[in-house]
Amino acid sequence: MNGLLIGRFQPFHIGHLAAVKFALSRVEKLWIGIGSSNRSNEKRNPFTADERRQMILGSIDEDIRRRVEIYNVPDIGDHERWTYHVDSIVPRYDVVFSNDDFTLSLYRKRGVEVVEVPLLQRETVSGTNIREMIAAGRDWGELVPEGTRKVLLGIGAQKRLLDIPA
Repeated sequence: MNGLLIGRFQPFHIGHLAAVKFALSRVEKLWIGIGSSNRSNEKRNPFTADERRQMILGSIDEDIRRRVEIYNVPDIGDHERWTYHVDSIVPRYDVVFSNDDFTLSLYRKRGVEVVEVPLLQRETVSGTNIREMIAAGRDWGELVPEGTRKVLLGIGAQKRLLDIPA
C-alpha cells in the first residue's frame, strides 16, 4: 500500500519526521509532497523546494530513504482542483496522511482515505515557531533533525529570515 504526506516543511522539523515514521508504520511506500514548492523567500515560505528536499533527505536514514519518494507540489491557486493536480504529479496512493484540516477535508470530499497524523508538541514544534526562534537568535536546534539543522546553518537561515520583508 502507498501513502501520501504533503507539507510545506518550512523547515522540516521533528514533528514532520515523526509524521513520516507514523505514515511508514502503515504503508509500504510513502510519497512526500513538498507543498508550495514554487514559493520561497517569503515570510511564510522562506526556504526553496531544493533546500527543503535537502532537509528531508539529510534527516532520514537509509531504511526510510528506500521507502520514500519526494515530489514538488506547486501551488496552483485553485483549491477545488488542487488534489487532482497532486494526482498528476505523484504516483497512485491509497491513503493521505495529514494533520491539516483543509487538506483532510479536500481529500475526504473526494472519498480518499485519510489518516490524521498525531501532532508532536504542536505549541513548540511548528514551522512558524521555529522560524521565529531562528530569526530571534533563540535556541531552536532541538526542534529539528540534524539534517535540517545543517541545511539551515549552511544557508544562513537567520539572515534570510531577517532580510525577508514583513
